[in-house]
Amino acid sequence: MKRLYDRQLTTASGGNISLRVSDDEFCITPSSIDKGSLTAESIAIVKFDGTNLTPNLKLSIETEMHRQILLKRPDLRAVVHAHPVFASAFATAQPCALDSRLIAETYFILGEIVNVPYFIMGSKELADAVSEAVVHNTAVLLENHGALCAAKDLLHAFDGIDLMERLAQMTILRRFIDNSHIMTEAQCKEITDVFKLR
Repeated sequence: MKRLYDRQLTTASGGNISLRVSDDEFCITPSSIDKGSLTAESIAIVKFDGTNLTPNLKLSIETEMHRQILLKRPDLRAVVHAHPVFASAFATAQPCALDSRLIAETYFILGEIVNVPYFIMGSKELADAVSEAVVHNTAVLLENHGALCAAKDLLHAFDGIDLMERLAQMTILRRFIDNSHIMTEAQCKEITDVFKLR
C-alpha cells in the first residue's frame, strides 16, 4: 500500500490489497487505517469462508470482492484495487476508453482492460460483477469508482495498476498527436503467440 500511496495511485484511506497466503486464507488491508503507514500487524487475515481471523481489525468493505476474485481465480494470488487519478477518470467512460494495444508492454501485461458497470462500493453486486470480469481478464475499470488488477503476485498486480495509470496518461497525450495509432491485430497476435499468452 505504501508503494501505491507514494506513487500517488491511491489516497490515504482509499484502495485495498489482498494476497492469498494458503488454500484456506488470504490477507487484506483493513478499513479506516492510513494506507501510507500500514504495518504487518495491521493486515487482516480472512478465511475463504469469510471468517475474520483478526477480529481486532475492521475488514475493508471490499473484502467480499477480493474473496470472490481469489476463489474464482485459483491461479492468481494477489489483487490490487486503487483509485489512480487518470485511470479512474477513464472509469467514468462507457464503453472502456483505455485500449491496451496502444503500447506493447500494456498489451503484454494487461491484455484487454474491461469495464464493470457501477455498483455501490462494498456491495455484493459489485463483488459479483468484478469477480465475474476477472474470470477472463485481470485488468478492470470499475465505473465511477477506480481500477483493479489481479495477478500471480503482488508485484505484478501493482505493476498492472501502475501500467493502467500510465496508459491513461498516454491516452490523453495521444489526443495531441495526430498520427498516433494502436498496434495492429497481427502485432497483437505476434505478442500472444511468441509469449504464449491468454
